[in-house]
Amino acid sequence: MAGKKDRSAALPRGLYERELLRLQTELVKLQEWVRAEGARLVVVFEGRDAAGKGGTIKRVAEHLNPRVARIVALPKPTERERTQWYFQRYIAHLPAAGEIALFDRSWYNRAGVEHVMGYCTKEEHQRFLHQCPIFERMLVEDGVLLRKYWFSVSDAVQEQRFRRRLDDPTRRWKLSSMDLESITHWEAYSRAKDEMLVHTDIAEAPWYVVESDDKRRARINMIAHLLTSLPYHDVPPPALELPSRPPSTGYVRPPRDLQTYVPDHAAGLAD
Repeated sequence: MAGKKDRSAALPRGLYERELLRLQTELVKLQEWVRAEGARLVVVFEGRDAAGKGGTIKRVAEHLNPRVARIVALPKPTERERTQWYFQRYIAHLPAAGEIALFDRSWYNRAGVEHVMGYCTKEEHQRFLHQCPIFERMLVEDGVLLRKYWFSVSDAVQEQRFRRRLDDPTRRWKLSSMDLESITHWEAYSRAKDEMLVHTDIAEAPWYVVESDDKRRARINMIAHLLTSLPYHDVPPPALELPSRPPSTGYVRPPRDLQTYVPDHAAGLAD
């Protein structure tokens, strides 16, 4: 069909960067609206390993105030936390008024990796599927704005990304033995995801699936959807005026040789 765009084609970098900047500007407006209105926004990022969650979160938070928008990426639970009600450790990281919490993986660990890898019992998994919709309805009923995104990546693209991480010393840390096991458990994770969606894709807090074989397209689509799903508006900033610098009172800077300066490494770089 003439004019129909190929969803599988990579989004051109120039177009991506222009639209990303526009959307990030809107995210700053959203942040100011959240702060002014005392809203509480929770955004859950889930999906397979190497699906692009971390990169998207980085772009969402890039220009936001870290005192307003926090990234929540919890390590494995401590022995004490293992004895708590499952949702308890996550509740401590929910936002107060005027805050945004971006969950880089969330309570849905129990529906995915814990279930597939046997880190929880079948009874605990079933209890989670029963309690999770109740928990999320409670959040929404209390006024929390909850958005849940599942990043979907194909097996071929996931493997390509794993291989690139193996060869890139700046991204090697992103790859763990657990990540590699996800290749051999691909179908088990697929079944777990399908079961999770059946139980937790509720009207009060639906799941939104982000196709993420093209990372640029996924980031743009996710951010644009988040913005259109919220009733934010532009909040005029307070009027600020740069004051005049007062006249000198005789201050003299100490000699440079009395302080230790960082060596000028940049001076030795070639053009």
